[in-house]
Amino acid sequence: MEWKTTNLRTRLYVISAAILFFGLGSAALIYLTAEHTSHSELIHDFEHSKRYRHDLEVIGGKMNVMMDRFYRWFVGLWQGESLGFTLACLTLCISMGLFLFAYHLPSEAQSNVQGENRPGGENP
Repeated sequence: MEWKTTNLRTRLYVISAAILFFGLGSAALIYLTAEHTSHSELIHDFEHSKRYRHDLEVIGGKMNVMMDRFYRWFVGLWQGESLGFTLACLTLCISMGLFLFAYHLPSEAQSNVQGENRPGGENP
């Protein structure tokens, strides 16, 4: 396939498929080779204890407790097996977005016909 003879829609379809193939392959490789991450038991117990949550709430209120939970969840997305799932989801979203963008592009036949109907017979 020569890139000069293909239209933009076909190129975007090929790029979308390549992103999907390499992204899901990388996600599977990361998931299979990553170790299950877990904090040491002492830190894990302290972070989830009532005392820790109480201290967070006293210092910053309920919003501080919610932000602490969100922060720990977000950091957890980028470590170990969770990174494989995160990469797979991002790959699917990006590939699908590019595919839908390419799908909604006008075909070259339509754009050529529209160009011929310009006043004065000028083509873009």
